[in-house]
Amino acid sequence: MKKIQSSCNYCAIDCNLDFYVEDNQIVKVVPTKGYPVNNGFSCIKGISLDKQHSLFKPNPLPRLKQADGTFRHVSWEEGYQEVATRLLDIKEKYGNDSVAGLSTGQMTLEEFGIFGHMMRNHLKANMDGNTRLCMATSVVAHKQSFGFDAPGYTLQDLELSDTIIFIGANPVVAHPILWKRVRNNKDKKVIVIDPRRSETAKNADYWYGIRHRSDLALLYGIANELIQKDYLDHVFIKEHTNHFEEFKDFVKDYPIEKIAPICGLEVEKIQELVELIHSGKRVSFWWTMGINQGYEAVRSAQAIINLALMTGNIGRPGTGANSITGQSNAMGSRLFSNTTGLFGGGDFDNPVRRQQVAKALEVEESLLIDKPTIPYNQIIENINAGKIKALWVVCTNPRHSWINNDTFKEAMEKLELLIVQDIYGDTDTSKECHIYLPAVPGVKKEGTVINLERRLSAVRPAIEKEENERTDYEIFYGVAKALGLKDIEEKWKTPKDAFTFMRACTKGMPCDITGIEYEDLAHSKGIQWPFPKGAGKGEDQRRLYEDGNFFTADKKANFVFEAVRENPVKLTEEYPYVLNTGRGSVGQWHTQTRTREIKVVADSCSKEAYVNIHPNLAKEKGIEHHDRIKVSSSNGQSAIFIAQLSEFVGEHELFAPLHYIECNLLTPSIYDAYSKEPSYKMVAVNIELVK
Repeated sequence: MKKIQSSCNYCAIDCNLDFYVEDNQIVKVVPTKGYPVNNGFSCIKGISLDKQHSLFKPNPLPRLKQADGTFRHVSWEEGYQEVATRLLDIKEKYGNDSVAGLSTGQMTLEEFGIFGHMMRNHLKANMDGNTRLCMATSVVAHKQSFGFDAPGYTLQDLELSDTIIFIGANPVVAHPILWKRVRNNKDKKVIVIDPRRSETAKNADYWYGIRHRSDLALLYGIANELIQKDYLDHVFIKEHTNHFEEFKDFVKDYPIEKIAPICGLEVEKIQELVELIHSGKRVSFWWTMGINQGYEAVRSAQAIINLALMTGNIGRPGTGANSITGQSNAMGSRLFSNTTGLFGGGDFDNPVRRQQVAKALEVEESLLIDKPTIPYNQIIENINAGKIKALWVVCTNPRHSWINNDTFKEAMEKLELLIVQDIYGDTDTSKECHIYLPAVPGVKKEGTVINLERRLSAVRPAIEKEENERTDYEIFYGVAKALGLKDIEEKWKTPKDAFTFMRACTKGMPCDITGIEYEDLAHSKGIQWPFPKGAGKGEDQRRLYEDGNFFTADKKANFVFEAVRENPVKLTEEYPYVLNTGRGSVGQWHTQTRTREIKVVADSCSKEAYVNIHPNLAKEKGIEHHDRIKVSSSNGQSAIFIAQLSEFVGEHELFAPLHYIECNLLTPSIYDAYSKEPSYKMVAVNIELVK
């Protein structure tokens, strides 16, 4: 029996696991002891990775839809050629902007590299990904405030902080490994700011149940109160930040007496929260999708960053304004997908960076794409407007996960070519596509992922591929050859080749990884970036900004702020209630296509979409526990849910898990102005009993 250490490719923690293998079968999965991230612990999803493809394994050959709607399987060479021919035909007929791609944070760094180089540089296509749905807000906030998309913390900070504040985050369910760190900390206060009394709120010392989408007003009110009471780190502000005086004047318009009724909190409760922040010696602020997925999300994230900057709670152990990432390699997507910036960071119109990246890729500078992609929402809108004719979807299920998801259903019907590359051929998206390219799961793949604390770790195949099976990397490489892309055919043959190119692109950048050898990551403790050549092995846990220097031109962090906007979603007599969305349980993941193979998860989760409703509202509407109810949305859609009575939601605020396709049928086509991240977290609805 052999033991192979690899990374879990579900969430952004990137736990390492030891796979015990015999006769090309995984006998058991054991969380890797001593690995800095999870140290011998795993959630049910990671420990069950041996279940992938046990029940829903597709035919390993490409599947083509025929004119009569039936399907036929073809050889891989025919499949590659079919993709290449049809893409080039559409590109020739309609132009570069007629082709687009959608990817996900569950691909490896190397897969992002080859796919981005092929689609963006060679085909000049637009291409976005699931990072837009979860982390784009934090990316923009980091860039504007810190000068680069660089979350500075290490997970160890959760064990070193004496005051831990979660804002729009529910790590008990969404990031249990992170929550274990909190539990390891015996000298801490846990504070939760969330409209719902979530699982994390139930385990907190303090819970502030704010009104829906009042985060930004509350954060500005807290900032103003800290200033009025002079609870500030004046030395840090003076030496390491810009625009504080303007910010100080700005937040005078947000006294807590004014914002308390907006937030649904008493003045005394906000004062209590201010005192908790001030009394902490090592205060850490943590946010995730409750902040990121909103219509003024970037400014909300930056309002959190502002609190850390003004109190000097950044760059020191146990502190920070810390974004919690969603998918396993979302950080890799942010740096190496070549969608909103060049490989390794930098702007497309920066001539120096263009020359550096071209040299690293060993291509002419003129080959590099010269502009960012259009964002996810515009890709869908352009399909429905008839401008985009071909779409290549990789490792994601947007028919289910896209906001106001009937708009994606409409897009699927309008496309001349829909290619889906996935480990399952029966997702809501793949079962309707023109070309389906079956890929193997992560236990058969090779590459690299980067977790939420900037740690690179190895993905190594635990078991070998079977006949005709292909990895995502091999599929991209095969299509690139069929397209006649000689530089990829000759120089990108393996994931290690791609890693070498991506590494070279980071030279001199904040995310410099030129000191990491591909082989160094196997059976290692992972390596956090930056790690330039000559850095030496260093520590297992490293945070940024300890010297007070940021990645801006003057090395100072920026206070960034803007007036609170009017909520575009209105509660009306017709739609008087708020529907909030989020993760349902530890075992469920996104659209449940993977976790359905874990029997204990499938058996413990509702087979039908459900919604939490307060007993008082249920009584008012004549609804009892487990009744079927119709939820109608202000976006014009409605769906049937099972009512689950819960005192942990507000009396007029409902909560639906995102794992059911009915949930995002109801969410609105509203986006943050700067990140273009969808506003998943709030829609106006009405409910009625289905008799």
